Amino acid sequence: MTKVLCGLCALLFFMACGGETDSNKLFEIQLEGNKKKFAQGQKVGVALKNKEGLDISEVKYSIDGSALAMEGNKIDLSIEKLGNKELKATFSYDGNPIVLTKKIQVLAPTAPQIYTYEIINTFPHDPTAYTQGLEFQGQTLYESTGKRGASTLKKLDFNSGTSLKKVALDKTVFGEGITILNDKLYQLTWQSGFGYVYDASTLNRLESFSYGQSKEGWGLCNDGERIYKSDGTEKIWLLNPTTLIEEDYIETVTNKSVFNKANELEYVDGKIYANVYQKESMMIIDARSGAIEGVINFGGLKSKVKKGKEWDEVNSVLNGVAYNRERGTFFVTGKNWDKLFEVNIMKKQ
Repeated sequence: MTKVLCGLCALLFFMACGGETDSNKLFEIQLEGNKKKFAQGQKVGVALKNKEGLDISEVKYSIDGSALAMEGNKIDLSIEKLGNKELKATFSYDGNPIVLTKKIQVLAPTAPQIYTYEIINTFPHDPTAYTQGLEFQGQTLYESTGKRGASTLKKLDFNSGTSLKKVALDKTVFGEGITILNDKLYQLTWQSGFGYVYDASTLNRLESFSYGQSKEGWGLCNDGERIYKSDGTEKIWLLNPTTLIEEDYIETVTNKSVFNKANELEYVDGKIYANVYQKESMMIIDARSGAIEGVINFGGLKSKVKKGKEWDEVNSVLNGVAYNRERGTFFVTGKNWDKLFEVNIMKKQ
């Protein structure tokens, strides 16, 4: 009788407090070691603390809308997309559906491998160009440059550095990353909240598009079907190429933490190569999971650049990566660099 009365009191308390909103006063998700960071594929002990000993239904756990497999009292964190997650526990009590949540981080299972580079060729590059985006279409190199009042979009002969065609952006915007898909070129602006779409051949502007949940525009790349957009946070957004709506995102993570420095982007064979903002390094990111699988150390490259009148010791950094598919090599440069480097990337021995 006492147990029934306690249960009735708990139910009345639950209903009076607003149901699901206050279910945390009766129940709590507990994870082994009270940890909040776990590795992809890790099996983690989980329990539902039932503070009043109430009769409840079977508890089911999920992340991103997908049920997690259970092995005994352990959940299997073999999820595809990594980063900041909300673990959900779903069950019912006396016919009332209850959903509890707990914030966790699911990180990469292994540390990034370290890569280095070798220079194959060196080409001239405009030292006044504050490079924000590079992309090849065939053997034509496209470049987006930044700074308000000096932002441009250019088609280049990469061998000579000669500009074949140049478009100046409005003086109020700061040009950012670019990518080319289905003969259209997409260009971001930094803080204006919109980007541009051009005919890739003529550079005639076709339209503009507004950002969605992201507040800034940093880098762009594409996998032949979807467009990826970095915004200065840990997120890389996946855009519908027709509507340019931000439909999904991945988060960039190592085995230690969530990382938020992805800048200029290039997509090659399932991986996103991303400049690390203001660093002489580049990340190799798995485009499906967000795991940072490698880090390329470009140390020493900046020392090969001649410092011109536009040089800024703080901001004239590595920023610009383009993959030449026909040659199978990467081309990299930086803001106000007078050289464009063709490089091979390899694991450090």
